[in-house]
Amino acid sequence: MSKPHIVALGGTSRPESATGRALAHCLDLAAAKGARITLLTGEAINFPHYELGCTIDDPRVTHFVSVLRDADGLIVGSPGYHGSLSGMVKNALDYAELLRGDARAYFDGMPVGLVATAGGWQAAVSTLAALRTVIHALRGWPTPLGVAINTGPGAGATDAVADASPQLGVMVDQILGFLRR
Repeated sequence: MSKPHIVALGGTSRPESATGRALAHCLDLAAAKGARITLLTGEAINFPHYELGCTIDDPRVTHFVSVLRDADGLIVGSPGYHGSLSGMVKNALDYAELLRGDARAYFDGMPVGLVATAGGWQAAVSTLAALRTVIHALRGWPTPLGVAINTGPGAGATDAVADASPQLGVMVDQILGFLRR
């Protein structure tokens, strides 16, 4: 595979959320290693509530699904809201149901890196576990390293995303290494 397509999705509706910055940083690392990249955050994943069997005529959803179909690797990031992933990220992942009839159903066999940000370790870690469960259900292959980032006060970091850069780099390397095999 010469130029793998790595897609990052998640974050919040705020353009400069910590999760969005972490996803963009991961994509910068992947691009530096020769990957094609696409970031889907904010309005790009802020869809109407998913309902099984309903037809959605929304160009954002159509674009989202076509980008997922073209992806070789995925990075999913969510803020921790009350100990789990955000409704916006979960709703976007629910739209992966539109891939169920594809030759590669859902994320079957795809390496998926996971990032969770929260204002404390407990929420970040439990959100990471919830993301892993959802990705397993969608047949994705979570990387061995998922990254929990504590953005809360007293975390000891001036920029928690920058401080997590070494871990994010290992996770991106795991995605790209999986694709080379």
